[in-house]
Amino acid sequence: MSRAEDIFQKLIYFGEDAVDEFILNQQTEELFLDFKQAVSVGKNFTTLHRDDRKNLAKAISGFGNSEGGVIIWGVECSRDLEIGDVAKAKVKVQNVHRFLSWLENAISGCTIPSHNKVRNHIISCDENGDGFIATYIPKCEIAPLMTTGNNTIYIRSGSNNVPAPYAVIAGMFGRRPQPNIDLLAGNRKLEVLQNADEDILYPKSIDNPPKEYVKLSFAIQACNSSNVIARELYLSCNTIETGGEYNRVRFLNYNQMDAISGVEGQLNLITRPELRLPPRGIIRFCNIEIILSPYIDEDFRLEGVIGADQAAPRDFRIEIPKNKLRSFVAKVIRAEDDENVLLNEFFNDYFIGEI
Repeated sequence: MSRAEDIFQKLIYFGEDAVDEFILNQQTEELFLDFKQAVSVGKNFTTLHRDDRKNLAKAISGFGNSEGGVIIWGVECSRDLEIGDVAKAKVKVQNVHRFLSWLENAISGCTIPSHNKVRNHIISCDENGDGFIATYIPKCEIAPLMTTGNNTIYIRSGSNNVPAPYAVIAGMFGRRPQPNIDLLAGNRKLEVLQNADEDILYPKSIDNPPKEYVKLSFAIQACNSSNVIARELYLSCNTIETGGEYNRVRFLNYNQMDAISGVEGQLNLITRPELRLPPRGIIRFCNIEIILSPYIDEDFRLEGVIGADQAAPRDFRIEIPKNKLRSFVAKVIRAEDDENVLLNEFFNDYFIGEI
């Protein structure tokens, strides 16, 4: 996972507490992070204010042409002579849902070509509808991004977006296009099964074992979202903790891949030399089954990475503290919510990665 994506995930997970921590610690603007106050207050405006649009365009170009980054809207910065621009105070964005809509509408017109991977997330929203928004701008793999306002190509330099020197621009245009591999989690399914169906979790020697267990299954897939052919795609996946003695993680249906031996609980796959994945093509690496017992006495953690030759790797992980894992298993067994609601909870809250 990139530094920019890590910051974005932190803001999603911790919300306004993460913003408070940045201010308390006097977090500086840096290569992957920008703080902005929103000028668009809604009075006499129906779209994003030109100053906000200018800041957004420069950030999309600068972060997109570099290694990616995050803008936090709603934080005032002050200049520290020793360490640079630091987060000073919260200045909430007025009507964050309206501001979010303006951001979404402006993104495609900020740069040439447009950067369709930009994502926005409302960090928090108070009772008045005011709050904070994070804009995640990943590295653009297709071409250098030029702002539409002043026809400038920016790159990120320290804590600033600066016009790219000619030599840098020449290198960008001379760079051979690279494949871009996106992670997909498909064929998601959640089941409650009887222990009598498969005597795999609770041996007969256990007195009064639970009658049911939970099976969650999905397919790890890769999509080539670039305009070039991808070769030698790979997946590495490692089970760190299973949540308890009677839980299991299984890797299934990967016989179309070359498997490389690893340690117990680890799966290493790579596509065969003759396989090529065309632009917009999708390939399935394997199916994963997670068997969960109500007996939970440790955290659950599974880590993985997918990628291809000449492509940036995509990290992902499933991480669930034991108390939340117990609660999730109990809700599934008691059928407290619809299956799709519980699946969305699992993948939104515990599956960490860009899917």
